Amino acid sequence: MTLAAGFIADDFTGGTDVAVEASRAGLRTVIHFGLPRDDTRFDQPHDAVVLALKSRMLPAEHAVHDSLAALAWLRHRGAERVYFKYCSTFDSTARGNIGPVLDALADALGADTVVMTPSSPAHGRTQYLGKLFVGEHLLAESHMRDHPRTPMLDSDLPRLLRAQTSRSVGLVSLSVVRAEQSDLTTTLGARSERYLLTDAIDQTDLDTIGRAVRDHVLVAGAAGLAGGMARAIHSHSGRAAPEPPDRSGPAAVLAGSCSARTLEQIQRMMAEGRDAYRLDPLDNADPRALAERAVAWYDASPRHEAPLFYSSADPAGLKLVHDRIGVEASAEILESAIGMIAQGLVARGVTRIIAAGGETSGAIVTALGVDGGLIGAEEGFGVPWIHTRDGLALLLKSGNFGDTDLLVRASARKEES
Repeated sequence: MTLAAGFIADDFTGGTDVAVEASRAGLRTVIHFGLPRDDTRFDQPHDAVVLALKSRMLPAEHAVHDSLAALAWLRHRGAERVYFKYCSTFDSTARGNIGPVLDALADALGADTVVMTPSSPAHGRTQYLGKLFVGEHLLAESHMRDHPRTPMLDSDLPRLLRAQTSRSVGLVSLSVVRAEQSDLTTTLGARSERYLLTDAIDQTDLDTIGRAVRDHVLVAGAAGLAGGMARAIHSHSGRAAPEPPDRSGPAAVLAGSCSARTLEQIQRMMAEGRDAYRLDPLDNADPRALAERAVAWYDASPRHEAPLFYSSADPAGLKLVHDRIGVEASAEILESAIGMIAQGLVARGVTRIIAAGGETSGAIVTALGVDGGLIGAEEGFGVPWIHTRDGLALLLKSGNFGDTDLLVRASARKEES
């Protein structure tokens, strides 16, 4: 079997984001969470496989190891192209692991030049003159400046990448991308730098770049360019992605992200009168005890609508937790607790789980032993349902994704949605 494309994502929500781009483009797409076993097989016909790792927050050497293992699995299954998906805000660890992973993948594939961009206009991320914008603000002047785990204090992408690799880094300006008489494929092929950060501020730009890199062995960036490349690939196949069957049943929302958008979505759920339970590590630092109390609360609650379990906090509340417990310790406590809550809910018949936050999603998927599934319909742009072989429907939402009503809409009773 030959795969039209293989995608390696550095976290679970990023994996779903890029998977839905491939599916939306018409590629029959399956996703696998974590490193697959050598004997892993997918039942449904597919053109593309997304391997969603949990490498975004790992030290560089561990991120490289997992990414190379994912690459080996994809190449063994005939992946003709590989796409490395990193975060659209270009963050990973304090020292950065995007550069080391790119170095390792490029060396393994013999890629002389890797074209990339974190631009994803649908999510408010654009690259212009090498600067990364979040909405109308430079990255370093956006909410990402105060991110509790990965604060971004520089907006210059070439400078950020040069700090993570010894290989040459170049810039392809928007004027080059949009040059009417330019053959971008030829232009990119004539460049000598190992990495080319390429400006893009709208979907047309990304489609132009996607066509230019359609046959490149390695491409990198956020979901925007992945979609452009997938559309270029699909234009030669003519096949449409099949619709997976609808799934309905009891739902629950588990939120761990402290992003501004997730906090708005939580407030919207509460305004709708949804039952809500807050996980507070200052109340009890034992994750099992936190989970047992939450599940007991669920058992005693009426089942009129899907409830909300959340550890999300505003900046002041988050600072209090970090000051008393520490950033890493509090994250470990809450992610463990949320994973155990998910297990308890599924054991009680919940078949639809909506997760808010990348690390939260990873904890839930790991706790439930979910290894992947078919990409289904989108509840919000870039936020698809994933239908597992075990009858679960998962919606894994990155912290800043989705409109204010997303959690309310996704968790509504099926007949009302």
